[in-house]
Amino acid sequence: MGFSADELPFESAFTQLESVVQRLEEGDLPLEEAMALYEQGMTLAGRCQTLLDQAELRVTQVVGEEEEPFADDEG
Repeated sequence: MGFSADELPFESAFTQLESVVQRLEEGDLPLEEAMALYEQGMTLAGRCQTLLDQAELRVTQVVGEEEEPFADDEG
């Protein structure tokens, strides 16, 4: 399977993940197709988690930079 989620933005990966989950929940797929969709879903979920982790790190860095000047004002 030539599927790659490495370059997808979060919104696209999440939308595709929702579609995969919906198709799997329908339950009327042949086993091979269900397995391929499951693998695709896991890849998309991993991509979403990576992007969320990166966003969280950026927020933490920005908040940390904003709080630093106040740390020096103690005395």
